[in-house]
Amino acid sequence: MTNTYQESVTNPISAAHEDYLKAIYLLEMKGGPVNNSALAEYMTVAPASATNMVKKLAQFELVEHEPYRGVRLTKLGRQIALEVLRHHRLLELFLHEALGMSWDRVHEEAEKLEHVLSDALEDAIADALGHPTVDPHGDPIPSKKGEVEIAEGTALSTVRVNLPHVILRVLLQDQERLYYLGTLGLYPGTEVTVLERAPFNGPLLINVGGVQHALAFEMAETLLVKESK
Repeated sequence: MTNTYQESVTNPISAAHEDYLKAIYLLEMKGGPVNNSALAEYMTVAPASATNMVKKLAQFELVEHEPYRGVRLTKLGRQIALEVLRHHRLLELFLHEALGMSWDRVHEEAEKLEHVLSDALEDAIADALGHPTVDPHGDPIPSKKGEVEIAEGTALSTVRVNLPHVILRVLLQDQERLYYLGTLGLYPGTEVTVLERAPFNGPLLINVGGVQHALAFEMAETLLVKESK
């Protein structure tokens, strides 16, 4: 793969290295340093495997690791993570918009293709899509320069009842859950109103396009919204 960071890296970067760097970035975005156990859980590997990979990434000067204080990406590590993430989210949008693949299937396919996307094809896809800033799930697409604009939103589970909101982002990659949300029409850009909220984190009664649905509290937590204007 031709990468903009290639000349800065003194050691060959594999797809596995890129996967870990991307995972560390995504975990960092949830707040603070990333420990090896959280990384292992995210990557669905044994803790020892995650620890070994972190040591390799540290040797390549892609992460900084302090025992008991977690892992942080270096400037170069972050650059690589953002480029891979840009590839992934551009591919998701291309598969969805240009090829008509449903939004619940694009993540798995983009995982396979993100490591082999050349700079030339990346630019061609971005041009064809009109240089988009978000993927089908509302996740921000990093710019060519590694800049990320994250829209501020509120979880649907916490908003005021009877006040229309627009979905900004869906914090899910699980195929079955995305498919379910799709059957309810809960896509980014859709207007939704919470009509009732059961106590003790019970289900919500919502209105989507004039149709009422019951939505589990945990699902509502994954939908980031803003008030409709």
